[in-house]
Amino acid sequence: MTEEVPRLVDHLFRREAGKMVSYLTKVFGMGNLALAEDVVQETLVKALETWPFNGLPDNPSAWLMRVARNRAIDLVRREAHFKYIAPDLAYLFKLREEGAAPEPQREKEIQDDQLRMMFSCCHPDLSADAQVTLILKTLCGFSVSEIAHALLSQEDAVEKKLGRARKTLRESGTFVELTNNLDIPRRLETVHQALYLLFNEGYHGSRSDRKEPEELCYEAMRLTLLLCEHPQGQRPKTYALLSLMCLNAARLPGRLSDDGTLIQLEFQDRSKWDPALIGKGLEYLERAWAGQAVSEYLVEASIAGLHCSAKAYAETEWGRILELYNLLYHLKPTPVVALNRAIALGKAEGLEKGLEELRNLPGAGKLREYPFYPAALGEFHLLAGRPKEAEAYFAEAVKRSRNEPEKVFFERKLKSCQ
Repeated sequence: MTEEVPRLVDHLFRREAGKMVSYLTKVFGMGNLALAEDVVQETLVKALETWPFNGLPDNPSAWLMRVARNRAIDLVRREAHFKYIAPDLAYLFKLREEGAAPEPQREKEIQDDQLRMMFSCCHPDLSADAQVTLILKTLCGFSVSEIAHALLSQEDAVEKKLGRARKTLRESGTFVELTNNLDIPRRLETVHQALYLLFNEGYHGSRSDRKEPEELCYEAMRLTLLLCEHPQGQRPKTYALLSLMCLNAARLPGRLSDDGTLIQLEFQDRSKWDPALIGKGLEYLERAWAGQAVSEYLVEASIAGLHCSAKAYAETEWGRILELYNLLYHLKPTPVVALNRAIALGKAEGLEKGLEELRNLPGAGKLREYPFYPAALGEFHLLAGRPKEAEAYFAEAVKRSRNEPEKVFFERKLKSCQ
């Protein structure tokens, strides 16, 4: 029990912190976001301290929300000025004095709190990066270090962005209401981007110290589904994003071996892929295409759909995938997209064409820390029968690896060259 509690609390932090911060910020007021985060941290510490001795509550999520709410009420009792800046808390305080304090809000209200918080974080006075940073910190439970990795940034830069963002929200002092038809569409793009980054951080698992990175994938899917179910979020781009998440998450069981090592797509056991999730992904993909709004998420989801639909690796339609990568690079000309496009070119039109594209990759300087760039060069050289050249590239990939599964995978590729 004592050994399991920290793991469980870490899991619950990922799932529940955003709900609690959203709820408490509503009752504290937007100007007290930092205070709401402090209360959530205190609640999680209390769980770590009490659960090993008292046992798990019947409903851990409800326990966390209730303790956070009660802690907030205690602050009202101790600090009289909160009664004026947080009327909802004053109301809860009054109810508890009368012995009638209610349980935390119903699930639908909590979901609306989270959506309201997501859109509130996307304040027009904040840069897109700052908005995404705030969402990842507040709603998704990312640490500063994790945000820096997800955004390819430095930790001190993330700290500064968070400080400026909180100051802006503190001065604005209000939530964005979900009924506001002017604000919501303008902020939806950043919400999409934050959810996309959240999923990718879980899927690629660049942080070596996170025990269960796949939980971030499912948390991103939960929040995106939440967005899809709200009238303000029912857009082709939202459906495309959810489709992409479903199709990629469906392949998660086949990406790692029993010892946690990465498995190349070519050698994955496709019977381990989740057919129900693939079906859902293709369903949302069809809804997204029906909207006739081509987005980068729609193109990425279409690529994932082709991979999922191939019964075997040899049946992969690399020609169509290359066409989609050409379109994706037009929409999103980033170095990582260029890298994936070069790989698809090599698969569709020959190794030498792929190698030439990799050598002249646009924006390659920005991939100095990205291990899959030298790994792609190594793979193509190995397939072309040049193991010495491949060896040097895989050795570089080992140096750049970001976690143990990546390191072991690249070391095995290096050994295969020798």
